[in-house]
Amino acid sequence: MEMQINTFKQKLLAGVPQYGLWLGLSEIFSAEICAGAGFDWLLIDAEHCPNDLRSILAQLQAIEPYNSQPVVRPPQGDHVLIKQLLETGVQTLLIPMVDTAEQATGLVEAVRYPPHGIRGVGSVLARASRWGRIADYTLRANEQMCLLVQIETKTGYENLDAILKVPGVDGIFFGAADLAASYGYLGESNHPEVVEMILGGLAKVQQGGKYGGVLCGDKELALKYRDAGARFIAVGIDTLLLSAATTALCLEYKPELGIPGQGAARSY
Repeated sequence: MEMQINTFKQKLLAGVPQYGLWLGLSEIFSAEICAGAGFDWLLIDAEHCPNDLRSILAQLQAIEPYNSQPVVRPPQGDHVLIKQLLETGVQTLLIPMVDTAEQATGLVEAVRYPPHGIRGVGSVLARASRWGRIADYTLRANEQMCLLVQIETKTGYENLDAILKVPGVDGIFFGAADLAASYGYLGESNHPEVVEMILGGLAKVQQGGKYGGVLCGDKELALKYRDAGARFIAVGIDTLLLSAATTALCLEYKPELGIPGQGAARSY
């Protein structure tokens, strides 16, 4: 059986912008519906959404027949949890709240087999190697791993230069909502100062030979980030799309409800 190629990583290395969708519903059917839409990548979120190993595995299986590449965000950069996720077949991880080069170095080690890392060798038990049917899995797995780290605090942003120097970190994702909160702009992820910080960060990432990413539902701003160097851009969230669509439909028949707050859906 052939080794699965990480097309998300391939396109990153080629400098091709990739557009993605955030999956927060934690459901198999909705993941498969979104997989058929044609996005380059889909982010399965276990940081803010009720996902566990089994629900992540089920969504990976639902997405696999389609061209969208799965990316998984665990709740934290825990080495044991990372090992379990990799065994399900995940090849691209987005790790939240990375503040230092030391953290980033530890994460690089967690996604790689020795002697270049500390990932436990037990792939014959796992879906990742198709239960041992990919004969050379352990020899080739490291090259297919793609590690994305999130810069979303003042500390992380101030340490960006050092994090960019860590070999094995493939991409830097700027978490606008948390970054805004860290700088005193809670709930204002599109505040001009936050936008300027992200634009500057993306330029640094590009200059450092790595690849930048963002989540932004405002098309004009998303394209501005792309032009500044972002190469993996999430342009929506399934939960907000469903919320907005159901609210709009309801208001067609019950305009008296006048539900407030719907205009905020594009500010992540």
